[in-house]
Amino acid sequence: MGVTEKNTDKQPNNHGGNKMQNQIETMKKLTYGTELELESITRERAAQAVQSVVGGRVRHEGGSYDKWTVTAPDGRVWSMVSDASLSSRANSAEVVTPILRWEDMETLQEVVRALRRAGATAPRTTSQHIHVGAGEMTVAQVINLVKMEYKQEELLIKSLGTHESRLARYCRRTDASFIERIEARRPKTMRELNEAWYGHYNECPTHYDSTRYRFLNLHALFTKGTLEWRGPNGSLHAGEVKARIILALAMTAKAITAKCASAKNRREYNPLSAKYDMRILVLHLGLSGDEFKNVRMHLLKNLPGSAAWKNGRPQAA
Repeated sequence: MGVTEKNTDKQPNNHGGNKMQNQIETMKKLTYGTELELESITRERAAQAVQSVVGGRVRHEGGSYDKWTVTAPDGRVWSMVSDASLSSRANSAEVVTPILRWEDMETLQEVVRALRRAGATAPRTTSQHIHVGAGEMTVAQVINLVKMEYKQEELLIKSLGTHESRLARYCRRTDASFIERIEARRPKTMRELNEAWYGHYNECPTHYDSTRYRFLNLHALFTKGTLEWRGPNGSLHAGEVKARIILALAMTAKAITAKCASAKNRREYNPLSAKYDMRILVLHLGLSGDEFKNVRMHLLKNLPGSAAWKNGRPQAA
């Protein structure tokens, strides 16, 4: 028989409600940025589209990445650069946001809409990368996130619809030997975490170190101070872009507020219960209620099964 829940998307009461409120407050304090890979648009045209939303000044800085920038009135810089992974160097752009905060989400969505109106496309070859600021996170909290992501990785991959071609090269699954080193050595310092990630102490990581091409990229932690999520495919749907960012923020917040996460008993992907499993995960992350209704819709839409029934809706007698 299938399984369902009562009061499906409501916050738990009392102590549980306080924990969820703390989770959401923590999430909304985190900083983030995103990189949108686009085709069918020049970097100059992309810069003009961004400027139409944020205002400020457009500038062509050139260089090896043929960089265009938009300096907004608040001083933050949006960048449009070339990317070797895109099929057309002349008619493509990677749009890199500045450091953003929760209150910037609507502006980001308007930027995405402006880019689409300007003719940009996001075919299968493109991706969206999300950076979450590590800020004052402890090593234990970073490890919490690693274990949470590893445990749910297959479900997250299917939820985001990550193309297998990207999983084979630019967005590989978490290295199991990294998890083994974490479990065996139990890192307490950033140096020890560095050793676990690279397999040796890497004092000066280079920008294009091969370890960066992971679904959850900790190479960015040692080079930029961010936690990079490389799973999302390219998109010009403002709601979809937002939902993916909120998922990354919510998982990071959960890693901060949780006492201890475990990588044991890694969850197998089950197509019969996938939609239900993801719904339970997002509610566990605090993404319940009307505020996150659209987020839940985007995170569940790629998955088979029923959101209400774990093993599929029972057949009528």
